[in-house]
Amino acid sequence: MTFVRILSLIGFLMSGAAMAADPQNPTAHDFTFVGIDGQPLPLKTFAGKVVMIVNTASQCGFTSQYTGLQDLWTRYRDKGFVLLGVPSNDFGGQEPGSEAEIKDFCETNFSVDFPLTAKAVVSGDDAHPFYKWAGKELGVVAKPRWNFHKYLVGPDGRLIDWFSTPTKPTAGRVIKAVEAALPN
Repeated sequence: MTFVRILSLIGFLMSGAAMAADPQNPTAHDFTFVGIDGQPLPLKTFAGKVVMIVNTASQCGFTSQYTGLQDLWTRYRDKGFVLLGVPSNDFGGQEPGSEAEIKDFCETNFSVDFPLTAKAVVSGDDAHPFYKWAGKELGVVAKPRWNFHKYLVGPDGRLIDWFSTPTKPTAGRVIKAVEAALPN
């Protein structure tokens, strides 16, 4: 091997580009959703940021939480926070619309401008891999049991906490957890 090739290899290895995710110890950054626009939405895009992932539904008794979610997003997005809505029809068939209908509903009724994914399954055997992983990481009590279940992911991709459906996005303990996790 020539000296130049060795230096190139060392530079490549030091850049981190050669590091593969540890399949034995995954983080949220190892998962990809499909955006509401149909494009891949890899969570590694949000590396270095705090991310709240919330399964949502347009026809749920908790749909008014979109207001609090938008408030949270608006308050912290410039400080390294991302809010990701994951529409799901898992609970009570309360998200029957198409992606275009969901996006229009959220924008029109709640002025939502945080990122949304395409509809995804969040519970059971067919759950999106992120939700299966989160359930294994935090245990069965932390799995979504209804719409508007919230996961908080740290800048390193590790799960920090979870908040059940009735916990409002602007509840004191949610705000405290978000602020504690924000990058300095």
